[in-house]
Amino acid sequence: MPGFYGADEFDMAGFAVGVVERSRLINGSAIKHGDALVGLRSSGLHSNGYSLARKVLLEDAGLKLDHYLEDLGQSLGEALLTPTRIYVHSVLTLLEETEVRGMAHITGGGLAENLKRIMPAGLRPDIVTDALEPHPIFDIIARLGDVALQEMLRTFNMGIGFVLVVAPEKVTEILMRLRMVGQEPLVIGQVGFDDQCLR
Repeated sequence: MPGFYGADEFDMAGFAVGVVERSRLINGSAIKHGDALVGLRSSGLHSNGYSLARKVLLEDAGLKLDHYLEDLGQSLGEALLTPTRIYVHSVLTLLEETEVRGMAHITGGGLAENLKRIMPAGLRPDIVTDALEPHPIFDIIARLGDVALQEMLRTFNMGIGFVLVVAPEKVTEILMRLRMVGQEPLVIGQVGFDDQCLR
């Protein structure tokens, strides 16, 4: 985390361990070519990419945390401190009701890298970037830092905090169920063969 820790400083992190019945395990092995990628909107940065955001916004652009940004409708500090949206209750409810073939929480490694991790050999996520509708904070970072799209996808969630991989025939049902529990789902692409690229 460049620019965050000083000499002789360190971070202590905690974690949780859970148990799942083998019959209910979702490990991506059921993912097939043509499956849909359904994204759940994020609330902002979600604790990732802050080193790049800080460099672009505070160091290079010289913005202050109390600087009001019209595009955000709030100060920069308020936008950067927006709590991470939590998806667990919505996703657990969905899993009780229908089939999901793969899931990815979009954390370190951004949208591109986290989806690649759950794909079976020979398959890759084909993300339609025009479908993402990113939070304005990402547009500001990309513009002020002249950050390329591929780097934005590798570093940030780009407005999508969680992705479900589902059968194409389940998309309409899953979108409806997610909206019923307060989520804002978007179809952001599909599963392609590994020679396909982000476009």
